[in-house]
Amino acid sequence: MKRTLIEETTKLIGERVRVCGFVDSVRSHGKIIFSDLRDISGILQLVFSPDSFKEKENMYNLAKDLRPEWVIEVKGKVLERPSKMVNPKIKTGRIELLVDELKVFSKAKTLPFSIETDGFEIKEEKRMKFRYLDLRRERMRKNLKIRNEVCLFIRNYLKNKGFIEIQTPLLGKSTPEGARDFLVPSRLHPGKFYALPQSPQQYKQLLMVSGFEKYFQIAPCFRDEDPRADRAAGEFYQIDIEMSFITQDEILELVENLFTEMIKTLFPEKFFTYTPWPRLKYDDVISKYKTDKPDLRKDKNNPNELCFLWVVDFPLFSPQKEEDFFYGSGKAKFAPSHHMFTAPKEEDIPLLDSDPLKVKSYQHDLILNGYEVGGGSIRIHDANIQEKIFNLIGFTKEQKEQFSHLLEAFKYGVPPHGGIAPGLDRLLMVLLNQPSLREMIAFPLTGEARDLMTGAPSKVTKEQLEELSIKIEKKNKK
Repeated sequence: MKRTLIEETTKLIGERVRVCGFVDSVRSHGKIIFSDLRDISGILQLVFSPDSFKEKENMYNLAKDLRPEWVIEVKGKVLERPSKMVNPKIKTGRIELLVDELKVFSKAKTLPFSIETDGFEIKEEKRMKFRYLDLRRERMRKNLKIRNEVCLFIRNYLKNKGFIEIQTPLLGKSTPEGARDFLVPSRLHPGKFYALPQSPQQYKQLLMVSGFEKYFQIAPCFRDEDPRADRAAGEFYQIDIEMSFITQDEILELVENLFTEMIKTLFPEKFFTYTPWPRLKYDDVISKYKTDKPDLRKDKNNPNELCFLWVVDFPLFSPQKEEDFFYGSGKAKFAPSHHMFTAPKEEDIPLLDSDPLKVKSYQHDLILNGYEVGGGSIRIHDANIQEKIFNLIGFTKEQKEQFSHLLEAFKYGVPPHGGIAPGLDRLLMVLLNQPSLREMIAFPLTGEARDLMTGAPSKVTKEQLEELSIKIEKKNKK
């Protein structure tokens, strides 16, 4: 007999079905045993009666031993519940399954914590150690289901707008882009390393050189940064979008329309503080709100209010600080406010030679309820201007050579282009009013950048290190 999902049983009253899942709860009322069965689609009440197991007494005795989180298969007839027993809180609340066959696939130990609550009362370290159990709770299942729906909506929306989804490499070249790289040693090329991408930035620009014009990708990004509640440790995902022959206004309009339609479709209970979304100048928001991520909701206690806004006209540079280790020799005066591929405003290009800190850029940040949920820019497509930016941020000859592939590509014709990369995890965190990005990721690292479930990062064998031509030396303590 083919398996039936629980959500489908409401259409099969009077029919015999086979359903499988986890035992959610067990209740005994004399000789009648009630149990709730849970699968990915919902919950169904099971009824075990001695009358249904007249020739299968062993199965009935097994039903008496059922415990939460056992994995079982049952067969039986779908019946309407008595009117007094209807449960309007669940989709299957008007029916139940009168079981006549039971099979136990596997038994479960008592769980280390309850999965009946939202889980916020449990220490995060414990939840992460048993993440496969934590994901069984309703809130976490809902989070990941919504994440899936959002990704599908975005893919379909952009496909209908003529975008092509293209996967870019995960093993690339280490270049000084703004954060520490995660390095991957090469066995075939001893002493050399790949880097996991901080973003697909260079690849998506090269796709514009390739003539694809409209690219997108729900892209994994890797940055060896200190974690925060609104920033994932190590790995996160962004909705990466790049277009040729585009203006900044057209980029903002695309994203505003995309997210507006998505929220109206998938989050109908939400409402916008402002439509259209305000476009504020960087200098103005800093002057007025003392932050470039202002939260302009009218009622910050209303969880369904969404205040999207754009911040534009950022300075191209900020004064370089000592911690900007990834730029130049440390002697340069300037660091990119966004990144080194952001185009200066056309009217400010002459200021690159006289007063770079006064140069404005085509950077745009998307703010939602006080969080930056996306950023992008019109890119530099002139190799001479790109090299000038490299010089201003203090790149050495060797560092410039790390981008030689990009500068070489620009010699063969490159269209003007630009894009944006909203952060998927952070966007969902705000939309679902979750306390951290980790609530939106199936298997995240902890705040200390560890995977307590598998034990990563972990030591490797001496043989593995030798094969990679790597030797580990202890740091001298100062």
